[in-house]
Amino acid sequence: MSPVLSRRDIGRLAVGVAAATVLGAGPARAARKVDVVVVGGGFGGATAARYLKQFAPGLSVVLVEQNRTFHTCPFSNLVLGGLRQISDIAHTYDRLSDRFGVEVVHQRALALDVETRTVRLADGSGIGFEKAVLSPGVDMRWNALSGYDEAASEVMPHAWKAGPQTVLLRRQLEAMVDGETVIIAPPANPFRCPPGPYERASLIAHWLQQNRPKSKVLILDAKDGFSKQGLFMQAWSGLYPGMIEHVPARDDGRIVNVSASGRWVETAFGTRHSGGVINIIPPQWAGAIARDAGLANADGWCPVDPTTFASEMAPDIHVIGDAAIAGQMPKSGFSANSQGKVAAANIVRVLAGEAPVSGSFANTCYSLVAPDYGISVAKVYRSTQDGIIGIDGSGGLSPMDGGAAVRAHEARFAEGWYASITRDMFG
Repeated sequence: MSPVLSRRDIGRLAVGVAAATVLGAGPARAARKVDVVVVGGGFGGATAARYLKQFAPGLSVVLVEQNRTFHTCPFSNLVLGGLRQISDIAHTYDRLSDRFGVEVVHQRALALDVETRTVRLADGSGIGFEKAVLSPGVDMRWNALSGYDEAASEVMPHAWKAGPQTVLLRRQLEAMVDGETVIIAPPANPFRCPPGPYERASLIAHWLQQNRPKSKVLILDAKDGFSKQGLFMQAWSGLYPGMIEHVPARDDGRIVNVSASGRWVETAFGTRHSGGVINIIPPQWAGAIARDAGLANADGWCPVDPTTFASEMAPDIHVIGDAAIAGQMPKSGFSANSQGKVAAANIVRVLAGEAPVSGSFANTCYSLVAPDYGISVAKVYRSTQDGIIGIDGSGGLSPMDGGAAVRAHEARFAEGWYASITRDMFG
């Protein structure tokens, strides 16, 4: 006798068939179901996965990350400056699985289907979920600058995702001839790690000073100002006199055209600059999986609820880190780490039938200008009905009148911060 199916059974079967269809070519395979799937194993995703299991050990949590080794963007500029090796910023996911019970799946997440709540993987399988956390980071906006596409980045590296691009740019620096110019072209806001290009210029100048003393760094900027500008410029005039030139957008610093074959860049007013090494940091937007799932706005970033980080387009999908529009919070590793904890706490509450709670967030960004010279900016934030805002009087900048001892202390604090946050992410 054939079993009699209820309307709920029929509905479940329909969802299963739809999920299997989403999985792509080849034989349809129904997706297995977990409580929470986390896509992206960087500062936001790894943190969220760890704290979901820490807050609620009984949850089934799967972290989908295609790379077995994660290279941090923080401290990658030290690799470029010859102060670290690429292996020093490499981290694995072993402790997340061994210590916290996170299931780590090293595959590329090809797509997320909002309707069926399914993540499709590169091998054709799928993972269904009650809740998802997306932490896809940023993608480069290829051809936003005329002539700068992914192929051009193999000649003029962006190195704005740490790993092979970092190694490529470092090798180009080592191969340059004394007297050649290093060009760095930062984008307009918003982008990942606002102080990063200027720390990069500093540490490259430190290496040039010791190894290519006739060379200099030319920063062609798409902005008129930048994070910690006064502190950076004070340091440059004292440590690297005449070696770093910053050209703001108002003075024809904005790059609009690039020739990888000719090894030149062109500014908005038609000025061409050639360099021995050219580092183009292009405009960015949220990682493709978020954009393709319909979670981004017209500018390519993801609007979220300021309390839970639930997507405004799909409330069961939480977007954290660089991809999210997080009010006044900068796009930084520390911001993503802080957001991952708050999102995890509220997902656990909602799954338990409890109301979410407003969170507070922190961000501290250290920049090394030389091995023993550090500067920083810090702020505490809170979620409000109007978005995430900074708390008046919290944090602040390094003092302009800080002496050598203060700068050396901050450099050591930067080392401690890096060790602490990577342990917090990966267990």
